[in-house]
Amino acid sequence: MTTKILMIYTGGTIGMESSANGYTSVPGFESLIRSRLAHSHHALLPEFDMLELNPLIDSANLIPSHWTEMADIIIRKYEDYDGFIVLHGTDTMAYSASMLSFILQGLSKPVIFTGSQIPLSQLRNDALDNLITTLLLATDNSINEVCIYFSGRLLRGNRSSKVKATGLDAFNSPNFPWLGQVGLNVELHSNLFLPQKQPRFLNPEFKKNAVVILPIYPGINGKHVELLSSDPDCKAIILRSYGVGNLPDQNQELIDALKAAAQRGVIFVNNSQCLQAEIFQGQYACSSILNEIGVISGAEMTLEACFCKLHFLLATLTSTAIIKNNFAKSLAGEISR
Repeated sequence: MTTKILMIYTGGTIGMESSANGYTSVPGFESLIRSRLAHSHHALLPEFDMLELNPLIDSANLIPSHWTEMADIIIRKYEDYDGFIVLHGTDTMAYSASMLSFILQGLSKPVIFTGSQIPLSQLRNDALDNLITTLLLATDNSINEVCIYFSGRLLRGNRSSKVKATGLDAFNSPNFPWLGQVGLNVELHSNLFLPQKQPRFLNPEFKKNAVVILPIYPGINGKHVELLSSDPDCKAIILRSYGVGNLPDQNQELIDALKAAAQRGVIFVNNSQCLQAEIFQGQYACSSILNEIGVISGAEMTLEACFCKLHFLLATLTSTAIIKNNFAKSLAGEISR
């Protein structure tokens, strides 16, 4: 049986071309891909169809409704293809990969995001290698989750972050091992893949201001919490804390604002500013107050996973208590519990 892949081009650097205003996404990327692949050992590559979003997205312009659009394509075409590739801009790729991991729970086929730091249209680029390797990986039905492939690394999507702005190895998963690496050989660590379970695809509509992010910094004013939480659309705030979850507990204005917002029903999640970290709320006295307020630990989740998981739970559940309870559980391998 012939393996067939669906490639979804959302926009991003991989398909951009130079313009007077810098790199910009242009339609008709499929013809360039097929032209470049014709010079490769294309007989070894799977057949693929390609869909382009219209309009294309520079990933810096990504909004939550785009996640629904991407997921809808995969859900509608799920039985027609053996694997899926999402070509996406690098700036928000980890957000989209995280969200699709929550929407598409229980996958039995690969859904792999990739892109590049240099457009395929340029003579020297990283796009072609990422594209060819992702095509090969997308035929492997042992990969049963949403991943990012970039520069020799196969990563769990909801464990990934963009860690370099210009390096070709732009992505890493700081708190979880790589699912595979590609060098002279393709090495997949199947023991790390998610256990197979029944498909559960939920593709809700998201409210774009439901979740906001507040970095903690020296001298932070409690009025920032008041301003963010006063927005009726704001249902959850991610606190970007220090280290293992610490914040200035002697800043009474800040603590009072957190308490008041929590009493009004705003959900708070504690997420570390450190790239490699796990939240241990209460390990230091300065974070014990957060347990009293009812702030939820973000454990070792990336910021992108925290943000998307909150959006997903807010869009699919109604009870604050149930949302908090489900946030502490692993939905798609984003935490190790």
